[in-house]
Amino acid sequence: MMPQSKACLTVVAHPLVQHKLSLMRDRNTSTAEFRRLLREISLLLAYEATRALPLEDTEIETPLESGAFPLLAGKKLCLVSILRAGNGILDGMLDLMPSARVGHIGIYREPRTLQAVEYYLKLPDDLPGRDVILVDPMLATGNSAVAAISRLVELKARSIRFVCLVAAPEGIEHLHRIFPNVAVVAAALDRCLDGHGYILPGLGDAGDRLFGTK
Repeated sequence: MMPQSKACLTVVAHPLVQHKLSLMRDRNTSTAEFRRLLREISLLLAYEATRALPLEDTEIETPLESGAFPLLAGKKLCLVSILRAGNGILDGMLDLMPSARVGHIGIYREPRTLQAVEYYLKLPDDLPGRDVILVDPMLATGNSAVAAISRLVELKARSIRFVCLVAAPEGIEHLHRIFPNVAVVAAALDRCLDGHGYILPGLGDAGDRLFGTK
């Protein structure tokens, strides 16, 4: 099983992560550039999120001799995207982990109440034997993340980590009040939410900027 972080929140302060995130925050960054940056930053976040994956020694023959070398142990990871914006992170992580299983949870935020509404669910059948990395660019109110994690817990995922670009303190508090052992990996912890549930300073609506729908 993938060990959970004691702190349960890791903010990735790597200079490349912070540089790329700052470019993504810029309102003048084009859709194509935003998409490229998100794919690149996802690789770096995946590096941190998979740091504690278990290894086991396996006998391998090199061109010169045989030896025991470390390979990932157990079943492959499952990457789960919260649609639709989560696919921007998913694509980057699949570049690094092309053999990972993939699941999707469709959730939208009801504009008036800010509550999460599920409209789609497709996950591997053998989830109880897999460690899950759940991805969504923004952790704002935390309602969507909590709804998705609830589904994964219900289906008995072996362990769950949540990876996002930007988190708000309100979202972290809400998530960890309900699921205190779910580790969160983020590129930034921003100041707060505004009255409409958007992260400040944030980067706007990640889905709209990723797909050019606004």
